[in-house]
Amino acid sequence: MPLDTSTYSLALLRIDGRRWNELRQLRGQIRTQAAADGSSYLEMGNTKVMCVVTGPSEESKQRRGGGGGGTSSGGTTAQGTNAADIVVSVVVGGFSTTDRKRRARGDKRTQELQSTLSKSLGATLHTHLFPRSTISVSLHVLSQDGSLLACLVNAATLALVDAGIPMADYLVACSAGSTSSHAAGDERADPLIDLNGQEEQELPFLTVATLGATDRVAALVCESRVQVSRLEGMMAAAADGCVGIRAYLDSVVREKGRKMVAEGAVEKGVTMAMDIDA
Repeated sequence: MPLDTSTYSLALLRIDGRRWNELRQLRGQIRTQAAADGSSYLEMGNTKVMCVVTGPSEESKQRRGGGGGGTSSGGTTAQGTNAADIVVSVVVGGFSTTDRKRRARGDKRTQELQSTLSKSLGATLHTHLFPRSTISVSLHVLSQDGSLLACLVNAATLALVDAGIPMADYLVACSAGSTSSHAAGDERADPLIDLNGQEEQELPFLTVATLGATDRVAALVCESRVQVSRLEGMMAAAADGCVGIRAYLDSVVREKGRKMVAEGAVEKGVTMAMDIDA
């Protein structure tokens, strides 16, 4: 990394007091709604998202013809059997930003978020285990303060784990930016991770989603102009941030598991076997 945190000057601290490689405060819960198959609540700083997962369900796919405003992503296995569709719906509350702007159902920005989430989850979940079925992921944005896509991905991962849907590993995302704008032309600009809303308005940034604690990239979204020489450092910083976020999400799941064992909801050491018709 280009910076040494041990000698980092206080004058170089960010507007919220963080160093370049520090994440905002994370708060997460799973099984927040008993009626849902899987649910979660996640805060990344002042960005707050609630997620509800329904399915896998065969009947919902038959009723999906009317369209519910979501974006679906399906696949086909090597045997030719249709894999489960992943239907993602993102609802942005009008109260989530300071300007209280209400988004229309067909908002282009919302559709882009739904498409990115659907494709990323489709590459991570074992959808071939649920042929001719639908997995519905509904995300509600309660507050926005930067790194919205990353928070949506992480909240969806927690809810899918709670729903018990098999996946290769945790799908975690983190944003990263550069300390200088594209117009400044500074080739030695340092990277920043987990940008807040003000930093996203002023600096070029990208969002990287990785699979588990590895550097395997599942999604990369960059909508800003940035020099190619800075791109590698920003991606490396975002991947390091994903490692820290993955550790936190894992701790949330394990803590909930310990509470369930202590309450007697699940017996310690019990495994679940699932029979899948050929």
